[in-house]
Parts: sequence; C-alpha cells; structure tokens
Amino acid sequence: MEPAQAQSQPALSRRHEAGAGSARGMLFTVLGECVLPGEGSAWTSAVLAVFERMGVAEKATRQALMRTANAGWLSPEKVGRRTRWLLTPAATRMLTDGARRIYSFGPAQDWDGQWVLVQVRIPETDRRARHAVRTRLAWAGFGSLGPGLWISPHVAREPEATRVLGEAGVARDAHVFVARRTGLSQTREMVAAAWDLPAVEAQYERFVNEFRGPGAPGDVLLRQLELVHAWRRFPALDPALPLELLPPRWTGTRAAELFSDRHQRWLADARREWKRLNSDD
Repeated sequence: MEPAQAQSQPALSRRHEAGAGSARGMLFTVLGECVLPGEGSAWTSAVLAVFERMGVAEKATRQALMRTANAGWLSPEKVGRRTRWLLTPAATRMLTDGARRIYSFGPAQDWDGQWVLVQVRIPETDRRARHAVRTRLAWAGFGSLGPGLWISPHVAREPEATRVLGEAGVARDAHVFVARRTGLSQTREMVAAAWDLPAVEAQYERFVNEFRGPGAPGDVLLRQLELVHAWRRFPALDPALPLELLPPRWTGTRAAELFSDRHQRWLADARREWKRLNSDD
C-alpha cells in the first residue's frame, strides 16, 4: 500500500525539478531516465550501484531514497531481505510530464507575434508576495522590463501568470494582457532588457563543450545520466524565445541538437546496463 502522502499531490521543489546537484536532485534524474521507462521499480542495490558511479556515498543515497519516499514519490516494497522502490502514481505523472518537457525543449516555433504582459503593483513591505511573483514568473519564462512589468511571447502561459498572481494574493492590483507590440524601440532591445540571454548562452556553451566529444563513453549509463541531468536545468534557465527574437547563431539550438543526438545514440546501451543492474537475480 502506498504511503498516505502519496494520496495527495506531493510538491517538488523548483531546485529539484531543475536538476539540483544534490543526491535527491540526481535521484529524480535516475527515476525519470531509468525507472519510468522500465517497470516503474528499482532495487536498492541498483540505485546504490548507479550512485556509486556518480561518486555519491551510500549513506547519502539511502537518505535520498527515504526522503523521496517520505515526500510521496516512492513506495518501498519488501521482497525477502531486499527492498524494491515503486513509483507512486503522482511520481509517474510528474516524471512523464517532466520527460516530455525535457526531451522536447528548444526554441519556440511558429510564433504569431503576440505577447503576454503582466502589470502588478505590490507594496514594498510585502516581501513574501514580491518574492513569490518574481521567482514563479521567472520560472515560467517571463522576463522583467522593470518593477511590476513582465512579458512573455508564450500566450499559452497566460493562465499560469494569472494563477501566480492569485496565489500570491495580488490579483486585485494586477492586469494581464495579450497583445502585439507596436513600440518605437527595437524588439531585440526590449528582449535584451527583459532577459539575460548572454548568461543563458554561456551555460549552453558549457554544455556543448562537455558533451561534444567523439566516440562512445566508457560507462554509457553514467554518461547518459550526466547528460540528462545537465540538460534538465535549461527549461528553468532559458525562456525558449522564438528564433526571430534570439541572437544570430544561438548556441542553444546547437546544444538542443547535441542533446538529442547523444541521448538517442546512448539510449539502448544505457537502458541495457540499467536492466542488468536492476535484475531480480
């Protein structure tokens, strides 16, 4: 039977969703890349073996498993003297959604030229609301043009912006618009003011430099997990602007192609190795 907390929807922190470098952050990568596509379960011994390859101590790995189970994402099952960890329904939904977002992430296509604009007034004294709006809109890919003014070229994210404002308790002092831009200045200048694209591109360049090497890796499972874990952070870093709003020769495009190529090239061997480690023998 699943733990009581799995009956409600568990919460996943933003840092873990974005691929935090902690043992728990890496565990979600293993769950999404290895456990979800398989039978939805993993022996403790298999998880320990994978984390040992990552250089994570056994104690930290066991703590990550227990904390993830206590949060409602895993359910332990005793089989003799061994323990098998099962994905809860909430974990399966979360990891499936995450895989869809991670594996398809890249610059937006077929933009219709419309923007979502969010204007909100938050008192300086209400630091909680200011922090919630700032962090959650930034997480959703909105850029800031100044205090209380946020923009996004993704019209589909308008409901998310409205939800953020409502949950922060500032909806009564906010306005949300969907409109086309007809301003006097250049659109690229506006984009440069709203988002720190050079900082995002620098992260993409590091990713390309790390994974562009030729040849098959010696430990394909380890390298595949490192690849996916490194890529997981980009949906939180990159607003996925349409190509016409990006600088020429945007490194993110090359990085997305590299990720797709390496992931597909290593996939079969990585899953074969995971299946060997996670066997019932």
